[in-house]
Amino acid sequence: MDVNDYRAEAEEFLSAIDREYYLHFAGLKDEYEIEPIYERHARLFSRETVDDLREGDNRVLLKFAAEGYVEQAVKELSAELARLEASLEVELDGETYPFRQAAVVQANEPDPARRRALDRARNELVEARLNPVLRAMFDRSRELVLQLGWPSVLAMTEELSGIDLGALAQQTESFLAATEASYEETVEPRLRAELELGFDELQRADLAYFFRAPSLDGLFPSEQLLPTYEATLAGLGLRNGDAERVILDAEPRPKKSPRAFCAPVRVPDEVYLVLTRIGGREDYETLMHESGHAEHFSHVDSALPIEHRWLGDNSVTEGFAFLFEHLAHDPAWLERRLRVDDPAPIVEHARASKLVFLRRYCAKLAYELELQSDGSVEGLDELYARRLSEAVHVEWPAATWLSDVDAFFYVAAYLRAWALETHLRRELRDRFGEVWFEDRRAGELLRELWKQGQREPAHELLRRLTGAELDFSALLD
Repeated sequence: MDVNDYRAEAEEFLSAIDREYYLHFAGLKDEYEIEPIYERHARLFSRETVDDLREGDNRVLLKFAAEGYVEQAVKELSAELARLEASLEVELDGETYPFRQAAVVQANEPDPARRRALDRARNELVEARLNPVLRAMFDRSRELVLQLGWPSVLAMTEELSGIDLGALAQQTESFLAATEASYEETVEPRLRAELELGFDELQRADLAYFFRAPSLDGLFPSEQLLPTYEATLAGLGLRNGDAERVILDAEPRPKKSPRAFCAPVRVPDEVYLVLTRIGGREDYETLMHESGHAEHFSHVDSALPIEHRWLGDNSVTEGFAFLFEHLAHDPAWLERRLRVDDPAPIVEHARASKLVFLRRYCAKLAYELELQSDGSVEGLDELYARRLSEAVHVEWPAATWLSDVDAFFYVAAYLRAWALETHLRRELRDRFGEVWFEDRRAGELLRELWKQGQREPAHELLRRLTGAELDFSALLD
């Protein structure tokens, strides 16, 4: 097999699939037509191709081919799942909401009873309509991994990513233990400020409204969202000839996904940043997060091979996304960009929210290690609910035991990225001061890092930049 020919076709495939992803999940088209794309590029993911790449030393392309082998075989189910999410509706008190839009409504609903009713209605649809498709996808994916010669998704992911997921789980279990005693005392004051509820009354349905933090809306004016985003990039010297490479889509659409995303349709020349506005601080954090992805992909050296421009360790791009997201609760940024006199409530809320997220994702990793092993899945919905409930201190519904799982342990990319971001932020402050986001030298450093795409995995990038080791315990600070 000619590797350069394979790279060229892989780039055509990724561009087409990411464009289709953008169009559907941005709410611009109802259908999610990925089947013909996979059919046009079927040879990329054939068993013969996987075996050929297995004999070489390009682990990134092998990972792409092996995961693609699984994904192309379940493409009809993936398309059916997207179609259902776009077509289902949630009914409440005589009103009807598109399934995806209901999450936005829930995050803005001040009435606890209505939040909880919306959550129940969404979970009922997940259980009745989405879970049968998700279970079929899960079972088929497990069979396909066995066909390729790995005993489990866990074994395949560890070998092809080079990440020791068991070692990461030990770090996250230590984090859960270390933060257990202080968890409620850190989070509860902000729960009461936003919800007038404590942990004794809190339900999972309330968390979206808690993260939304409407009491802070006056500090995050909607009309300043886009100008603040542009001013932040300008401060780093990032908006010049590269500006046309990033296309911001913040238009409201009924079938637009409530989950913001970045779609790198052509790296580095055409990158979509898609935002569904919810309101307040969450819009600022989300836009800055996705801008971290967008700036990363739009600054990659176009001469790099596809495995370094598009593929590789996604902990890297997620790390840059978290770096930018953190600005939305950085005291110096809040003062310079939004003229916030007292950032303490924002900082305290961000700390509380982040601790909820970190503990949730630690629990997700432990659960997914069992889900994606070679054992039985019976009863794992109950295990999922128990692990999440124990971590977040809220009764967690079992209905989302499959819909809450991203493919091939993407949860590990988020966990490693949070650790990477902590180190990156510290390095930028040490070199350029508290207002590093207004220093063009910081922008130049980021450009140099972004040029490399994902050529280095997160732990190697960090070691080269600072000499430090990537360890989740950095987040305890």
